[in-house]
Amino acid sequence: MITPRKVLLALLCVVSFVLILRSFRDPEVPGAPGYRPVKKISEEEDEAIANSARKTPPQGRAQLPLGASPTAPLRERLRYQFPYEIENRFPAYIWQTWKYNPASFWFDEDLRGPEASWTEMHPGFTHEVIPDDTQQHLIKYLYGSVPEVFEAYDSLPLSVMKADFFRYLVLLARGGVYSDIDTSALKPAHTWLPEELDRSTIGFIVGIEADPDRDDWHDWYSRRLQFCQWTFVSKPGHPILRDMVAYVTENALRMKKAGILKVGKMDKTVMEFTGPGAWTDSIFRYFNNPEYFNIQPGDKNITYEDFSHQTTHRKVGDVVVLPITSFSPGVGQMGAGDTDDPMAFVKHNFGGTWKTDPSL
Repeated sequence: MITPRKVLLALLCVVSFVLILRSFRDPEVPGAPGYRPVKKISEEEDEAIANSARKTPPQGRAQLPLGASPTAPLRERLRYQFPYEIENRFPAYIWQTWKYNPASFWFDEDLRGPEASWTEMHPGFTHEVIPDDTQQHLIKYLYGSVPEVFEAYDSLPLSVMKADFFRYLVLLARGGVYSDIDTSALKPAHTWLPEELDRSTIGFIVGIEADPDRDDWHDWYSRRLQFCQWTFVSKPGHPILRDMVAYVTENALRMKKAGILKVGKMDKTVMEFTGPGAWTDSIFRYFNNPEYFNIQPGDKNITYEDFSHQTTHRKVGDVVVLPITSFSPGVGQMGAGDTDDPMAFVKHNFGGTWKTDPSL
């Protein structure tokens, strides 16, 4: 017989169980729901070195390591090394890259304000600005178990390609927010999603860069609708990033083997190799992949038409797509709002002067 006492005891058990489960979850950055605190990458590396030094060499017969075989396909090894756990909170990293560290005398003065905006908007986050002379070391540390990834990165002939590849690599391995150094944070990252969205069901946040609804769009952009890669957010191991890292690695090593991984010799442009064209294709591949989505016979593919003229958030599986206003406010075209628009989160100052190089 069910009595009020039994009901009360059952409720207490449920509450206790929920509290116990929560206690095992990652802590949360105060005031930033959905984000967990993280150490600086240099501290993480120091700890890894110290822990490795303390390990006792195995006695007797060596055991084979568990996990993906070194001969397994690249995507399988990336999946093993960087598992995707959607229920976890986003790591509270802000990742940026530039020629010099902000502490350097040579750091550009006109970038100090934008760079500082990310720190000011994100108390409790770990803000990493990785200078060019440190990127190689960091990639080697993160991808030591997948050496062809480092080989591909190290072989890229242009700094812009390495900068593109770096953002995919670091967020696949560690997650967080990536944003170009010439961007300014207008709102903190934890506010980019509406409160009613359950963060444990979201693993990737991307914005629309371009939505040129005109006949000559191909004269200006690589895709009819282009996703932004100067700012995006991911949990570690997301399949979009895994696909992008594999795509760049495979093409870089293919061209290297053919002797054409050189400026003016490559069979892919920056846009189609490491840039927004390839990035956009990878996202659409994910949206239409039956491994991740319940796609039935006769279902229509997700295309640019599903996002064109979008003015608010749209959730597709575990991905949230933001409108063009979010990362391109004030551009004065393609329906983008101004920087005071409620959906404006990041301002891009468009410092990509590499695009004027005729060799690209």
